[in-house]
Amino acid sequence: MSRLKVLLVIPVYNHGSTLGDVVRRAIPTGFPVLVVDDGSSDGGLDRVAELNCYTLKFSENRGKGAAILAAANFAAERRYDAILTIDADGQHDPREAVTLTAEAERGEWPAIIIGARRMVQETVPGSSRFGRTFSNFWVRLEAGKELSDTQSGFRLYPVRELIQLPLERKRYDFEIEVLVKTIWAGLDVRSVDVSVHYPPPGERISHFDKIIDNWRLTRIHSRLVFRRLLPLPNRQLVVKSTEKEKKPTGGPWRILKNLCRENGSPLWLAVAVWIGIFLGALPLIACHTIVIIYVSHRFHLNKVAAVAASQFCMPPLVPALCIETGYYFRTGHFLFDLSHEKWLFEVHHRIWDWLLGSLLVGPLLGLIGAAIIYFAARSFSRGGRDVG
Repeated sequence: MSRLKVLLVIPVYNHGSTLGDVVRRAIPTGFPVLVVDDGSSDGGLDRVAELNCYTLKFSENRGKGAAILAAANFAAERRYDAILTIDADGQHDPREAVTLTAEAERGEWPAIIIGARRMVQETVPGSSRFGRTFSNFWVRLEAGKELSDTQSGFRLYPVRELIQLPLERKRYDFEIEVLVKTIWAGLDVRSVDVSVHYPPPGERISHFDKIIDNWRLTRIHSRLVFRRLLPLPNRQLVVKSTEKEKKPTGGPWRILKNLCRENGSPLWLAVAVWIGIFLGALPLIACHTIVIIYVSHRFHLNKVAAVAASQFCMPPLVPALCIETGYYFRTGHFLFDLSHEKWLFEVHHRIWDWLLGSLLVGPLLGLIGAAIIYFAARSFSRGGRDVG
């Protein structure tokens, strides 16, 4: 049995047809079970009335995040160390809860442990695979942490730290916000593989709204990216030993080699190149390099790759292309007048044209550069493995 005092939590919203079976399979794990009914209208709690579990019920639907936070406060009052959340739709096997608690005890604690779903079934929706990959990308950009399944609802949360986090979202976007802000607060987040069951489409119950909930996810990612760019400190919930901090060692050549290798996977090298070219195309006169290094640092990207890529945007070619594009946006025709009046006396207009044009030219050139670097890096890495 786990040395941590763990409360197994099942948030539920109109999953009455599967809730009873999930609770029955959860009780033999030995963990106390709490069902949080998020304003269901299908009488789901009636299915577990005779079972040995705690229950909480909201009078109205507040969102999955609100249900998890209510469970955390319930657990804090009863001095639990952690809550372990399992979805009520039957996707997860409650017996694998011990896999998450074992990982928590094996590594750094407090931490969030994610049950990363092994999506090997033929019935796994393509949208779920894409959504997981898309979400993983943005969490990596926002928090600098590679995670294999940022959308899994099978998680172990440390109670005390969870209720201290400055969380704002209460629905599906909660599960993204809590991961990023946990990492920002200095806590570890890591994954262990678990199984997952996806019933055939006709039997699947999902309350995910493809329009509203995708908009919520887009909004939370936008806010987290913007916040990440701000040079403001985040409140730290754990104090890490300075001995664990990595410091550059060796001479200048060793430091340069380390900089070249950091975040050097093909995907993230490509992202660094895109950032470098996009920012390099903007009219950030006399401060391109400073901005690129800052943004690369905040997003945990390869600084050398980003700065090197930005050099392709040096005058005159790319700035002239941006100005011509911006001028066309404003006037409907290209600027062929090369007189002093147009390029010196109207320099404020040309800078405006440059900015407008760079918002199209920069991303497009960035995609081309990123694609070249991505496939080249993949080719080199495969070649290195073949040689080895």
